[in-house]
Amino acid sequence: MERLRQDADPREAGLDPKILARLDDHLALQVDEGRLPGYLLSLARGGRVAHLTTYGQRDRAARLPVETDTLWRVYSMTKPVTSVAALILVEEGRLSLTDPISRYLPEFAEPRVYESGEGADVRTRPAEQPILVRHLMTHTSGLTFGFYYDHPVDALYRDAGLETSVRPGADLRQTCAEYARLPLQFEPGSQWNYSVSTNVLGRIIEVVSGQALDEFFAERILGPLGMTDAGFRVSPEQLPRLAELYGEREDGSIAPVPGLPLRGRPRFLSGSGGMVATARDYHRFAEFLRRRGELDGVRLLSSESVDLMAGNQLPGDVDIHTYGSPFHRQPGNVGVGFGLGVSVVIDPSVTESPSSRGTFGWTGAATTIFWVDPRRDLTVQFMTQVRRRSSFSVYPELKRLVHEAVMR
Repeated sequence: MERLRQDADPREAGLDPKILARLDDHLALQVDEGRLPGYLLSLARGGRVAHLTTYGQRDRAARLPVETDTLWRVYSMTKPVTSVAALILVEEGRLSLTDPISRYLPEFAEPRVYESGEGADVRTRPAEQPILVRHLMTHTSGLTFGFYYDHPVDALYRDAGLETSVRPGADLRQTCAEYARLPLQFEPGSQWNYSVSTNVLGRIIEVVSGQALDEFFAERILGPLGMTDAGFRVSPEQLPRLAELYGEREDGSIAPVPGLPLRGRPRFLSGSGGMVATARDYHRFAEFLRRRGELDGVRLLSSESVDLMAGNQLPGDVDIHTYGSPFHRQPGNVGVGFGLGVSVVIDPSVTESPSSRGTFGWTGAATTIFWVDPRRDLTVQFMTQVRRRSSFSVYPELKRLVHEAVMR
């Protein structure tokens, strides 16, 4: 087990120590006021960690502090790892972004698209085109999440027992078969809707590779990149380092809530949100992306594949706010497009938070976030463990202060 360590002076790395102190004070206030249990923040320039802060507790009841080797449920920050896995198979000629997914999952051979109605009165029609692998990676497949409560198809997912994306006791193969029985919200490729698509992509990786998803990740990504603590399960030796998961109450305070089943190998291997990792692990993954497919002499992807992943793939180079389903037409999606498993800033003049064109990354359900700013040679990660129910977000001020801290 190795820890993330600071190995550069902030000023020498072009970071303003005064702004970094303001950032630390702002985040510490969120802990002191009870909105976060604790956190870890790291900023790196050119691969060298120039700011590393821990504050608060990973387990409030046990009074255990956040440490640099704390394990975090990264939830949807698993998705970029799944995208890398798929692109490895693409480069090997075993998979294509333009393949119909029914080539690997026959249950998706005849998708139907929502037309009208609710519940038992829903009317559907045959889809005009197949769902492609590219649609899964760009979240334009027409699939959805049951927890949105925004569209009649969302309700059908809940009726099928998929509010949390998986039925209790089901594995990945069974779960994807359940998705295939439900109608699509829209014609594949015609809108953007964040969804269970990456779980389906994970199942395709299993079929194409002949390996379980956790085995493929370990052999082809986590092991080669030296992500020694990352994976889909937590060993007895790792368990004391796992952060407690909290949920937000109606009054804004937080309390422990159940998390992913991590003790022992999970039956459902979620490429959408099943991983845990330390800050060191995810720093290495972010650096692999910043270096366009290579880290410490190990190359997993060509630079062209990473450029494709980190470039806007929405038609006409539009943003999520324009191309998204109604649920996603939110201020935070203005000026932000979507690549292959990551968001990407396409117009920093209109984004909610200051950024650089080409900055890409993603978030996790427990208020984790990472991003890579290629123009500034910058990687950032923020780790905590709170599932939000309100509109409160730490991200805008975090992004603003990080952007302000970069002096050159």
